[in-house]
Amino acid sequence: MSHSPTRAAPPEQIAFLAVVLAGQRLLAQAAERVRSRGLTETQYNVLRILRGAGAAGLDCGEVGERMLTRVPDVTRLLDRLAAAGWVERVRAAEDRRRVVNRITDEGRALLARLDRPVRDLHRAQFADLDGEELATLIRLLERVALPGDTRETRTTRRNR
Repeated sequence: MSHSPTRAAPPEQIAFLAVVLAGQRLLAQAAERVRSRGLTETQYNVLRILRGAGAAGLDCGEVGERMLTRVPDVTRLLDRLAAAGWVERVRAAEDRRRVVNRITDEGRALLARLDRPVRDLHRAQFADLDGEELATLIRLLERVALPGDTRETRTTRRNR
């Protein structure tokens, strides 16, 4: 069987693979960090979303829209978090079909115990980049991930 000469991959393909591989590595490390506290990365993500939502809470659709990774059944995930005592699920008074989800004090305490270890992990993951390089990386990834969005919209999404 003959092999064709090796051709260099286009830079866009190399960039795509580098982003995917880096993302997988970073996510695996984060998943291990939260798993050591009895949570999956998805559960951790939902708890952070609900903490950020404050007292108003969010319904299932709103939680699903903000998740880093999509899950097929957000309702079941929230049910499991409620069974663990980390989330409270209450029917909205104005629309009984809508269920509002809020993080409980126990859920906030769990996240508080994870804040420093996760922050330390992120610092270690990006320790080889100085402040300017990190800002450039963020800016470039936002341009790729959120094409056409304004800076204000990007910042709002990032802070959810």
